[in-house]
Amino acid sequence: MTQKNIPDCCKADSTKKGIVSGIIYGLVPHAGCIAFMLAAVFGATAAMSIIKPLLLSSYFFYGLIALSLVFATISAVIYLYRHKSLSAAGIKHRWKYLSILYGTTIIVNLLFFMVIFPMVTAQVYSGEPANVPANGVGKLTINVDIPCPGHAPLISEELKKVEGVQAVKYNFPNEFVVAYDASKTSKDKILGILIFQTYPAKVK
Repeated sequence: MTQKNIPDCCKADSTKKGIVSGIIYGLVPHAGCIAFMLAAVFGATAAMSIIKPLLLSSYFFYGLIALSLVFATISAVIYLYRHKSLSAAGIKHRWKYLSILYGTTIIVNLLFFMVIFPMVTAQVYSGEPANVPANGVGKLTINVDIPCPGHAPLISEELKKVEGVQAVKYNFPNEFVVAYDASKTSKDKILGILIFQTYPAKVK
């Protein structure tokens, strides 16, 4: 059966399946970050403490990205096998489906990296210093070596736990502006928190 003889309904179904599969596999690497963000939005501290250990491993994140590509490849192989196209010629014949599958996976990843995570983090952790005299406010701008913007809520959450930290502003891709009460904490104390042993921070 040539590509010209394939019914339009079948082409549409393949396209839809490729898009849906790509979205699912694109979401896989961000599952932990999404769950942490939702927990932060709803104030579910217990859930955050469960998810936190996963986000403390950058290898976990990269492993999930690799896993998403593996899932996409397995899906592609199954699709090609079912359509008797598991060959070089078959891959060439089904290039549109494969392009949609992998393209959607990549687009979803980029959407989370560039848009969703930065936007949500900025909204959840926005704020201004409160109840601190202007001359008592310290300001610290740091760059943190996080694997992706999805880890920004984790860094912001840990910074806000420091006594004296009044506000944390996140700027894409890895910049954090910290306003703090200089009478309660200091730059050295902030830079010395445990999270920065995993994800090093540098003063900008």
